[in-house]
Amino acid sequence: MSVAKNGHPVKVHYTGKLEDGSVFDSSEGRDPLAFTLGQGQMIPGFEQAVLGMALGEVREASIPSKEAYGERSDELLVEVPIAQVPADINPEIGMQLAINDGDKSRPVVVTAVEPDKIVLDANHPLAGKDLTFQIELVEIG
Repeated sequence: MSVAKNGHPVKVHYTGKLEDGSVFDSSEGRDPLAFTLGQGQMIPGFEQAVLGMALGEVREASIPSKEAYGERSDELLVEVPIAQVPADINPEIGMQLAINDGDKSRPVVVTAVEPDKIVLDANHPLAGKDLTFQIELVEIG
């Protein structure tokens, strides 16, 4: 029986859950997720879980935050003087924005609004969270 190895293109169906059991993402009702094992296209813990799976196998994988989106970093909290916020933006806590980071755009979330500044969080929304995935390998090659 064929098993998934590094370099193999694979397709999987998955459901990702947080520690409280809430679903944060799923391929249910969509095409399976396609990627090549060992290419760094997925978080390390997810790739590790798929390695060695047989076609049709279903596996549950618990992935600690360090093997998922990493730990939260206070270095990714950015204070922006209110005078630098574009006039057409009325910042509110929880609002998602994008900031230019060199030649690319980075998503951020407004975490504080004060009279003289706002605080933006550039951490990945799942940083610092342990994840559980139910994974079904539906295609190899």
